[in-house]
Amino acid sequence: MNKNLISILFTIIIIVLIVSFTSKKEITTTPSIATLSGTIINKDDDNITIEDNKQNYYTFKSEKIKDNINTEIKLNCLGKLNDNKDIQDCKIIDYEVTKQSNIPENYLDNGIFSNYYHQAFAKLMEMSQDEVIAQLLLIHYNDSLEIQKIYQFGGFIFYEKDFKDKSKDEVIKMISDLQNSSKIPLLTAIDEEGGSVSRISSNKNLVATPFLSSQELYNLGGFQAIYDDVINKSQILKELGLNLNLAPVVDVSQNVNDYIYKRSFGQNTELTSIYSKTVIEASKKTDVSYTLKHFPGYGNNLDTHKSSSIDSKSYEDIEQIDLPPFIEGIKAGAEAVMNSHNIVQSIDANNPASLSLKIHQILRNDLNFTGIIIADDLDMGALKDIENVEIKALMAGNNILITSNYEKSFKAIKDALNNNLIDKDIIYQSAFKILAWKYYKGLIN
Repeated sequence: MNKNLISILFTIIIIVLIVSFTSKKEITTTPSIATLSGTIINKDDDNITIEDNKQNYYTFKSEKIKDNINTEIKLNCLGKLNDNKDIQDCKIIDYEVTKQSNIPENYLDNGIFSNYYHQAFAKLMEMSQDEVIAQLLLIHYNDSLEIQKIYQFGGFIFYEKDFKDKSKDEVIKMISDLQNSSKIPLLTAIDEEGGSVSRISSNKNLVATPFLSSQELYNLGGFQAIYDDVINKSQILKELGLNLNLAPVVDVSQNVNDYIYKRSFGQNTELTSIYSKTVIEASKKTDVSYTLKHFPGYGNNLDTHKSSSIDSKSYEDIEQIDLPPFIEGIKAGAEAVMNSHNIVQSIDANNPASLSLKIHQILRNDLNFTGIIIADDLDMGALKDIENVEIKALMAGNNILITSNYEKSFKAIKDALNNNLIDKDIIYQSAFKILAWKYYKGLIN
């Protein structure tokens, strides 16, 4: 046989063997196994997120892990980990628990702030009982910084008088001094609805032109004007140090004789629902949280600042007329809802909405709201003759109480806790949710 032919055949055989060997090696190579140790910080029906000890975050699509948030685990997955990917390609094959979660089961709801539950619970465990109680109180502004150093309240609410004749720099200092005196960053709240309820915009040093009401904005430019107003207003609030607006009013009122009419959107349920959604969607683009009010809808009731008011509508009317704006706002990501002090007969004829367990259950269970529930001011006329109002408000399901009589409110809660008149878990779970909100808002780093 020709030597050249033999050489060619030999070369071909060598190439075939090399290709065959390489292909076989690729087929039989064992896929890499990656190991990750960390803490479960978020979990829903589809995904689970693990934070490692270097604060890298890894999210997996997995049904294998059944344990709760704050559980420390060690997992093995098929493939490689990549902390720059939103969802890992690495598939979990097994895991072991290295430390069980110590967050009570009833604290976990996969809610709007659930990504921060592990941090909130760790913070909660560091706090004294007095500090936990104080987190529940949003008190009327008082210019004594010593008060905040003593109590460490959850936040302050500011009114028109607190801004009167002040310059922008003076307001910024007023609020930053409070923040600097607090161990835990404060909620700094305001009722800046626009129109008849304007706090900062009543001062031309702070806002050149007073904020318009929702009705005026809508008449001028429709929902786009509403959206733009939220963005603009939020920027001004943020610059001053305010991070919570107790607005919008999403009560449905079309009767000019209603007490709430001037503060409402003034349109039907459908348009008010769009208004609610628009405000919350716009607010999510800002660093200021907004609050839907006044649950379950104010309707044509009297002014509860002065006296009690009874809502006699049927529950069917409330469902069809009053609840949809709250539903749309919640779907859009509302972080807070404020309730009213009206007695809604068709739901609870014995208690104002703010003190009614049944009404809070509708908000939590039927509307699936997982955010913060704020009781309207406890010092209003509708509640003046009710004893133990703070305890009733907390037991009903409120997380935050607005009060000017902070010493009375703090003492009432502390005494009730020490005398076993209220379940400790109610107090601590509300503080836990408030802390998770503050992490969510970026107030606590």
